Amino acid sequence: MSRLKQAVINNKLFTMVLAAYVLISIFIPDKAVQSFQNSLFYVKEMIMIMPVILLLTSLIKAWVPQKTIMNNFGKGSGVKGSILSFLLGSLSAGPIYAAFPLCKTLLAKGASISNIVIILCTWAVVKVPMLLNEAKFLSPKFMFIRWILTSISIFIMGYIMSKLVRKEDIPVNVVNTGYSINNVLINRKYCVGCGLCVKIAPQYFEMNNKKAKLINRDVKKDEINNLNKAIEKCPSKAIKRSSGDG
Repeated sequence: MSRLKQAVINNKLFTMVLAAYVLISIFIPDKAVQSFQNSLFYVKEMIMIMPVILLLTSLIKAWVPQKTIMNNFGKGSGVKGSILSFLLGSLSAGPIYAAFPLCKTLLAKGASISNIVIILCTWAVVKVPMLLNEAKFLSPKFMFIRWILTSISIFIMGYIMSKLVRKEDIPVNVVNTGYSINNVLINRKYCVGCGLCVKIAPQYFEMNNKKAKLINRDVKKDEINNLNKAIEKCPSKAIKRSSGDG
């Protein structure tokens, strides 16, 4: 029973969806069939699209230097970063959920909050293929005016989000390595702010708002032991290696 309870806790969203299907099947059986068919359609779509997206994110992690991402999409990239983010989202293909793993990778590599918001918004509402269909069915004038107003709103929204959301609040802080450890993750929710990791491995950890924070930098071979020791000694086990580590 404890294993079942833990499985439910670890998969809350899936459990809620399953419970919703059960309730719909009992009280509205005809809608349940339609809901299942719609869900099956999206599952098939995801099976076709997500492997390509995951491959793309893996290539970005492995081949694109962090400095390149920071220069073009980081906080100091300025207007250039905003324009590149807008173009990336506009020229993308696929549904919006495909953008989430890509944006998480860019964020971990140094992209700013505002540019991530711009990418997501343009991906969702101003993609070039969508604009062509909009012009066809609703007229080019409608499409152009809507595009101008939406684009202005996107840049404003990116600026506002950068002021309201801190990068530290998003669980994507990682340390990229070229060795057996690919990623190190800190769960700031569990961090007790003891500072032990900073004392053990100050090259990779620092304190921020009384919580441990990762310093993005390459792991040197002769420093791996300190990094491993910091992970091992964390009293709240808030520091972990990602599941894909070797």
